Amino acid sequence: MVNAKKSRTGLWDSHCHLDDEAFAADRAEVMAAIGESLEGVINPGCDAASSAVAVELAEKYPFVYAAVGYHPENLKGIAKNYLDELAKWAVHPKVVAIGEIGLDYYWEENEPKEVQKKVFLEQIDLAKQFKLPIIIHDRDAHGDMLEIFQREVSGVQAVFHCFAGSVEMAKELAKRGYYFGFGGTSTYKNAHKVREVMKSIPRELLLFETDSPYLTPVPYRGKRNNPCYVELSARNAAEVLGVEFEELAAQTTANCLRLFTKIKA
Repeated sequence: MVNAKKSRTGLWDSHCHLDDEAFAADRAEVMAAIGESLEGVINPGCDAASSAVAVELAEKYPFVYAAVGYHPENLKGIAKNYLDELAKWAVHPKVVAIGEIGLDYYWEENEPKEVQKKVFLEQIDLAKQFKLPIIIHDRDAHGDMLEIFQREVSGVQAVFHCFAGSVEMAKELAKRGYYFGFGGTSTYKNAHKVREVMKSIPRELLLFETDSPYLTPVPYRGKRNNPCYVELSARNAAEVLGVEFEELAAQTTANCLRLFTKIKA
C-alpha cells in the first residue's frame, strides 16, 4: 500500500470548498493549518466563479488541487458555451476532476430534472474527453442517479461525494468500481445508514472529506467546518470499521491518489 505520509495525519480531504466566503476572514490561517495537518485537499467548483477561485487557490498552495464544474443548484442562467470554459480549465495541471456535478431534487427552485440531467451528462462527456474523474452531488435523486450510471455512463471514474444512498445502491455502484466520500454526517448520532454503507463497501473505494464549510462533524456540529476536521471523521470511521487509524489514513490516501491521477504524490 502506498503511504507517502508527510503531514501530521497522513489524510486527504477529498472535498472542501475553501473558495467559500465563510473562509474570507481567516483563509490564510486555515491554509497554514491544512499544510501542517493534511497531505492535501481537493476544492471542487460549483459554477464559473467558484471554479476560477478553486484554480487560483490550487496555483497558490502546493497542497491544494481543484475540480471545475457546475453544481445542479447553479444552473440558472448557465452560459451556452459553459463547456468551452470548463475545457480551458480541464487541461490545467492542478485541475484533477470535473465537479461538483450531479442532480439535486431537494430544492424546488432548482432547474427541472431534465435540464439537470442534460447538463450532468454533458459534463460527464467532458470529463471523458479529458480523462478526468467526476465528483458527484446526489441529493434526493438516488433512483435517477443509479439509473444513469447503470444505463448511460461508462469510461469515466467517479466519487459519490457525501454518499447518502442505500446499502443496495452502494453495492451496485461499488461493483462498477466507483468511490464513496464520507465526512461529518458519518459521525452524527442518528446516521446509522451512512455508517452501514461505509461498512458495506470495499476499503479501496473509501475516501474522506469535509465538504467545508458545511456538514461539520461531532463534536463541532453547528460550527463552521474546516478541512482539518477530516481527522475526526476518519478516526470515527476507524472505530466503526474496527481498524487502526494509521492504516485507514494510508489506505484512503492511496485511494485518493489512484482516483485523482493528476496528483503527483
